[in-house]
Amino acid sequence: MLVDSHCHLEMESFDEDREALIDECLKEGMRYMLTVGTEEAYFEKVIALIDKYPVIYGALGIHPHNSGDFTGRIAGILRQYAGHPKIVALGEIGLDFFKNHAPRQTQEASFAAQLALAAELALPVIIHSRDAEKETLARLFAAHKDGVRGVIHCYSYGIAFAKAVLDMGFFVSIPGTITYKKTEELVDVVAYVPEDRLLVETDAPFLTPHPYRGKRNVPHYVKLTLDRVAAIRGVSAEYLAPAICRNFETLFLVNKGDATI
Repeated sequence: MLVDSHCHLEMESFDEDREALIDECLKEGMRYMLTVGTEEAYFEKVIALIDKYPVIYGALGIHPHNSGDFTGRIAGILRQYAGHPKIVALGEIGLDFFKNHAPRQTQEASFAAQLALAAELALPVIIHSRDAEKETLARLFAAHKDGVRGVIHCYSYGIAFAKAVLDMGFFVSIPGTITYKKTEELVDVVAYVPEDRLLVETDAPFLTPHPYRGKRNVPHYVKLTLDRVAAIRGVSAEYLAPAICRNFETLFLVNKGDATI
């Protein structure tokens, strides 16, 4: 009963062996995979995947690196796709002041506009935030008043940020970096987050967990992250996996009428 709450199966890294990889994921026991389109070029590939594979769901949005691409036309496309029964979130959206591939003002404007769009569409959001803790919280506090909820993807902050977003009803998703050395702050967060707000992810093809670090990440490697998270929390992976599955359904599927557990 494995769940990868965030991957990018539509990306070019999987073009040569996508079908074989997905078949392998199914054999490994993947219950749900959420593939996340981060720019318009990927939107149709996400739709094709979710139409073909029952276990794959989709999210669409404009990543902060591409925030200059967010326009009224893109908002219209996202509104159209939001009607698809397997598009379950808007994202990933947010702020990245570490790489700064787009000007901060452009990132802020795109983030605010997409949060407003999520409120309009009643879709949960998938948040990317890096080196932008204060600015992200400010935007989320404002959006929370409009009923916006979602998940902090690829969590990389400390307990204070976790408490703030948990208080707003958000979930926290732990990536494969939890299997690396020198992750004391993230270990503390894993121990802190309530069981009913916890998710795990690969962010495949990125952030491959140990012992495969340096190779392409794939969704079924999420088991390595699940094992490490369970060990930190003092429970078995067999115990934690159904809870993660329920959390995925609660956040992404219940309002779509598609929860099955």
